[in-house]
Amino acid sequence: DSTCYVRAYATNSAGTAYGDQVSFRISQSDTLKVKDIDGNVYRTVKIGTQLWMAENLKTTRFNDSTSIPNVTDQATWASLTTPGYCWYNDSIYYKNTFGTLYNWYTVNTGKLAPKGWHVATDDEWAILTTYLGENVAGGKLKETGTLSWTAPNTGATNVTGFTALPGGGRGNDNGTFDFKGTISFWWTSTVLDDTYAKFRSLGNINSGVGKSGSGKDNGLYVRCVKD
Repeated sequence: DSTCYVRAYATNSAGTAYGDQVSFRISQSDTLKVKDIDGNVYRTVKIGTQLWMAENLKTTRFNDSTSIPNVTDQATWASLTTPGYCWYNDSIYYKNTFGTLYNWYTVNTGKLAPKGWHVATDDEWAILTTYLGENVAGGKLKETGTLSWTAPNTGATNVTGFTALPGGGRGNDNGTFDFKGTISFWWTSTVLDDTYAKFRSLGNINSGVGKSGSGKDNGLYVRCVKD
């Protein structure tokens, strides 16, 4: 964070007169924006000691400029064991609002986040939820109201500026989409075993943050943290 000082003045034939000096603080999250390899620009927010993106990742390329396959066919998505992305309902309409859905094979490359950033680990999510309070962290992270979230959107205050939206996800059973309006899911970069990796979630009917393991071929969103 930094402090800026401002003092107004006026000059005429009689000389220069100065007003009172005033100061204001600019936080790092007010000034720092992040651009990915595709040129998408993201707001950031400082929560405790961590600096998070305030939006879900949208890139369709890795940070070395190689393309991530856009997989629209349901059966193909369900059988993927290599990187792939899509948008909810395979519609680019949802990209700017919710971001991009990735399978975990995309996350696991280590090349998804912009340089200087990384996909949040499960431990980093744990630091976030502990700082905010285990039972209320979800409410502090969710966008308020019911414009995006289905009522009741329990506990939502968005005091952090994280602005979580209910983008749903893509299943690995038959590659279909579900849960838009009621839940959002985020991959962590933390693996569980050969089949599962850890994820975090927020729902419209609770104010906590869910955590569990998901099949690596599911399509979930990503939030990044500064290195």
